[in-house]
Amino acid sequence: MKNSVILKSFPNGILIILDGTISFQELLADIAAKFREADGFFKDASVAISIEGRELTEEQEREILDAITQNSRLKILCLMGKDEEKNLKFLGVQNKLNFQNDENSGQFYRGTLKDGASIETEHSIIILGDVCEGSCVYSNKDIVVLGTLTGDVYAGAGGNSNHFVVALNMLPGVLQIGDYVYNSQPQKTPRWGFKKPQTVPKIAYTHNGEVQIESITKELLDNFTL
Repeated sequence: MKNSVILKSFPNGILIILDGTISFQELLADIAAKFREADGFFKDASVAISIEGRELTEEQEREILDAITQNSRLKILCLMGKDEEKNLKFLGVQNKLNFQNDENSGQFYRGTLKDGASIETEHSIIILGDVCEGSCVYSNKDIVVLGTLTGDVYAGAGGNSNHFVVALNMLPGVLQIGDYVYNSQPQKTPRWGFKKPQTVPKIAYTHNGEVQIESITKELLDNFTL
C-alpha cells in the first residue's frame, strides 16, 4: 500500500489524498485496507468525504464510497467537491436543521434512482446520487438529495408539513411536503447557446400553507425554523 492513500481529518470530514500513478483497481484495494486499519480510530462517525490527487469518474467515486462503507463503520454525509462554498452550505444544512442520521432515525441510499425506481421510508433519508425523472422517494420525515432531483419526492408523507427537501440541483417533477404540493414552473430554454445553468443547492419547505423553494444561504440557515 505504501503511501498510495493518505487520510487527513478536518472538521466534519476526512480528506483522502490518492496516488495519481497506480491503477484504479490497485488504489481501490489500498483504500479498503486503509479504512479497515483506521476503523478503530474513526469508529461510527458521520463525516463528509473529500478526495484529492487524481481525476475520477462518477462511477469511480461511487466505488470508493462503497469501499469505505464496506470496510468501516463510517456514515458518509456527502462527497465534497472542489466548490468549497457549496460544500459548506450542505454541511450547514446538516448542522443547522439538525438532520438526524443515526441508524434509528435516518438512512442513506448510495446510487442513482432511475426511471421506475422508488424508495419508501419512515425515516429521514440522504440519497448519494441523482433522483431521475420517473422515480419516486417517499419519506415520513426529511429528504436530502446530494445530486440532481428531477423525479418525484414526498417528504412528511404521513401528513406532517414540518419537514423539508434539500437538493444540489432542484428540478423536481412532483414535490410534496405533508399535504402541500409545490407548483413547479417550467424551465426556460435559452434561445441562443447551450450554456449549462449554474447549480445552486436549494431547500424546499412549507410556509404559510405553501411550499417554498429557496437557495441555501447563510442568512436562510441562520433564520430557518420549522
